[in-house]
Amino acid sequence: MSLVPPPQTSGSEEDAQLIDERKRKRMLSNRESARRSRMRKQQHLDDLLSQVARLKEENSQISMQVNLLTEQYARLDSENTVLRTQVMELTDRLRSLNSVLHLVEELSGMAMDIPEIPDPILKPWQHACPAIMASANVFQC
Repeated sequence: MSLVPPPQTSGSEEDAQLIDERKRKRMLSNRESARRSRMRKQQHLDDLLSQVARLKEENSQISMQVNLLTEQYARLDSENTVLRTQVMELTDRLRSLNSVLHLVEELSGMAMDIPEIPDPILKPWQHACPAIMASANVFQC
């Protein structure tokens, strides 16, 4: 049996093969790193797009709430204006009735308990005349 000696390679060829192997491994490592980086970027983009969609929906809901509240405010403001006008009219009527009561008091000589009417604009939380109880039809024109 004859033994064939292994092919003899010089040290520089082994070095070149070793360098080629390292280059190949580095290229594979770089490709894998780039692939992972692209996947992370894609995931980040997907997350951002999802967040944009969620924020747009939230913004739309808030906008609808603002519109509803604005309409409600306008309605309440209008009702408040009507009520303030009614308070002023009723206050004027009460003042007129108080004037009549003062005249009756002076002419008849009878003492009457005539309460003061507070200014409804300055103190809207107070009733105009808490001591006077009257039915609704007393003040009708």
